[in-house]
This record gives sequence, structure tokens and C-alpha cells, in this order.
Amino acid sequence: MTEEAFCVLAGNPGPMTLDGTNTWILSAPGSAEAVVVDPGPDDDQHLQAVLEAVRERGARVVQTLLTHGHADHSAAARHFAELTGAPVKALDPAHRYGGEGLADGDVIRADGIRLEVVATPGHTGDSLSFLSSGGRSLLTGDTVLGRGTTVVAHPDGRLDAYLDSLERLGELSGSARLERLLPGHGPALAQPGLVVDAYLKHRRERLEQVRQAVARGARTAHEVVAVVYADVPRSVWPAAELSVRAQLTYLGFTETA
Repeated sequence: MTEEAFCVLAGNPGPMTLDGTNTWILSAPGSAEAVVVDPGPDDDQHLQAVLEAVRERGARVVQTLLTHGHADHSAAARHFAELTGAPVKALDPAHRYGGEGLADGDVIRADGIRLEVVATPGHTGDSLSFLSSGGRSLLTGDTVLGRGTTVVAHPDGRLDAYLDSLERLGELSGSARLERLLPGHGPALAQPGLVVDAYLKHRRERLEQVRQAVARGARTAHEVVAVVYADVPRSVWPAAELSVRAQLTYLGFTETA
């Protein structure tokens, strides 16, 4: 939470969504306009909670933005557009409702709010982050989570793109102004530079572990997961297989039956 950003948590907890999806509402103090990021799953109770939170600020939704098209972030987009009359903007045309596309460097404005679009592909091809007006907060979607690490959702997600995105976030985090990351799942994070550095370190370590597993005879993503991700709950192994396939592709390895 910040002076201009607050979160309404969707009731969809799970192995991949942590406590649930964070729907972020951005509204400057005293402003009558709000921007909503990721309306979340199509759940009437959640959407009404979002609208009530906006009303409590004395505001109305004027724009809705999507960090990416995964259903836990975007399934409510059409319904939310109908409820608010506000356009939904996204990189992927399939998830736009009455709104324009979003691209790297675009600026989204509402009364007292300015968000710069930062392309951060990797988790998915259409992943975006949003840098707040003062450069103090960065909404990261699933590129950086509030707890644990994210999946590189192969084949749409690509590890080379994800590593580049983390490097870019690292550069942004080097700014003395950036104070916090506001993720799509989990709590807000202070010390952005340390968080991104830890993400990069983790990815490089996992990549080396995958390389070693293949060298020792693992031939499929499932076999690699059984070795490299043996310490994580089996409920997340299917997601881990997606990341491993992205890692195998990055390393130039081909799965064999």
C-alpha cells in the first residue's frame, strides 16, 4: 500500500496464485479518478469489493490495465468494463475491451496519476509492468512476485526474454527513487534492487542445475523437475515443467521420449 496505490485481494488462493490475485487501485489523494490494474478472476464478489474500494476513495474507474492475459488477472476484464464503462487496455488485442493497445514507453494518465508502461516479457510474451508517476513504485504483475519466484510459461514465456526483463528491472531498481515493487501476487516488496538481484541469482542457479541434470542423463522436462525441483511441493511441478522447458530451449537441448 502507498498513498496512491492500494490492493484488493481476490479470493482465488492456490499454489500458483499464492494468497490470491492482487487487484491494484491507483488514485491520487482527493482525486475523482482511479486506474485499476488487473481486475482478476471473474468473481462478482471480488469486483464489487474493488468498486467499493474505489467509491470509498471518492473516485470512479476511468481506465483498467492488464499486466498480462493469464485468466487469474484478466478473466474479469470484460465484465469489469461493463460495470465501470471504463476501457480495458492491454498489450494483447484479445484482452482489450474498448481500449487501445499498450506498448513499451506508453504513458497512462488520470487525474494525479501517471504510469509508464515497461515491457517485461518472459513470464508470458505479453507481460507488462507499470512505473508510477514519481518513480517510487513499480507494478510487476507476475514478473516479480511478493513471495517465491515466478514460472516462465513455455512456450509463450521465454527465458531469454525473462532474463532481459529482470536486467531491465534491475536498472530501474538502481534508481534511488524506486522504493517498492507491487506484485500481482503476494505482499509489496521493499528494496527492489536486492529483490531483482535475488531473482537473477536464482534463475542462474536453476539454469546450472538443469544443465547438470541433463548432463547426468535427464532427457525430459519431467525427469529434470524430479531432480532439480525435488524440494518443492508436487502441486507446483506442472508449472515447474513449463519453466524447465523454457530453460531447456534456452540451453539448446531437445527433450527425448
